[in-house]
Amino acid sequence: MDQAAFEGVRVVELAQWVFVPVAGALLADWGADVVRVERPEGDPYRGLATQGIGTDGGGVNLSVALANRGKRSLAIDLRSEEGRQVLGQLLETADVFLTNFRPGALRRLGLDSDTLTARFPRLVYARGHGYGVRGPGADRPGYDSSAFWAQGGLAHVLTPPERDAPIGQRGAMGDRNGAMALAFGIASALLRRERTGRGTVVDVSLLATAMWTLSSDILSALTGQTPRAASGVDAYRNPLVGSYRTKDGRHIQLVFLEPDRYWADFCRLVGREDLVADPRFTDLAARAANRAACVGEIAAIFADRTFAEWKDLLAGIDAPWAPVQAVEELLTDPQVLANDYLGEVAAEEGGPSYRLPTGPVQFDEQPPALRRAPEHGEHTESVLLELGYTWEQIGTFAETGVIP
Repeated sequence: MDQAAFEGVRVVELAQWVFVPVAGALLADWGADVVRVERPEGDPYRGLATQGIGTDGGGVNLSVALANRGKRSLAIDLRSEEGRQVLGQLLETADVFLTNFRPGALRRLGLDSDTLTARFPRLVYARGHGYGVRGPGADRPGYDSSAFWAQGGLAHVLTPPERDAPIGQRGAMGDRNGAMALAFGIASALLRRERTGRGTVVDVSLLATAMWTLSSDILSALTGQTPRAASGVDAYRNPLVGSYRTKDGRHIQLVFLEPDRYWADFCRLVGREDLVADPRFTDLAARAANRAACVGEIAAIFADRTFAEWKDLLAGIDAPWAPVQAVEELLTDPQVLANDYLGEVAAEEGGPSYRLPTGPVQFDEQPPALRRAPEHGEHTESVLLELGYTWEQIGTFAETGVIP
């Protein structure tokens, strides 16, 4: 791509942890100059030990790398008058202000939406939060495990009925989904600004992200239903949609949403043509009425072959199915490799190279070129010089603790 989509756009990011920083990383992937403003002691996410990919990884902090790739880092103390003045000067050059600070903190810093949009009418003011900007929870701290997974309904609706406690979520699921929505909102606001000349306040909450993710269940609830996870035969309302266990203990997922279209071909493929004419299974209604028997027959069929054998056999039917893969199997999945869904951050100055997911968006069939995340405060001096500060002033900032 000759010119990245957001080339020439400057984003000033005042955020920490995952949700909003990932939105900034997505914009940086496609060319935005994202200046990440960190407090002198750094984003607490830099110190998190998790799954062997944070400070417990023994090398590159991959969690921080994914959330902050391609940015610049300015470390400055916004509790000081000088620090707030620097940020104000930086905002004069900005197209987007991106934050997940809570409303009370933003007001105390003079960075609330009313203040900044009045001062900079063309500024896109984008904020990610836990629970929305109105209501009793507007100033509550919110992480994806609380606002998205717990309060947003996912933990409840995905927990099988036989469990006596909710299942846990995987790392930052809500954060990264919310980040995609926030990046989309920013892109839309920038397009609107091109047409109107005015900035926009963009809001995305983790709670709203959860509700959007669960839209089918929300629609069900709106009709008076009580959506719940199902288990056993109850989970197979259509016996041709569900996972079946193979001879070697793996699973294959069938997704025959048009079961009458595929039933005969499937039976012939697996050598059970006798089931085509079985009156219990002649159509969707019959299979639903005899669901336990139908699931039993299909389960027995799958138990006769290994995972590898099933993958080879099902390749011969033009129907939607997939192997249930372990995450580590994605690293060598031919589709992942063919489409560059994993990218490499090249080694710099003797440092290591490492791989990261490139993200689901591509332009002209190409993923973004991945760049490393900045060290804490790595670009403090260069950003200050860009803003017109002298080396003498920068030295004074360091002596007085405005910068580390």
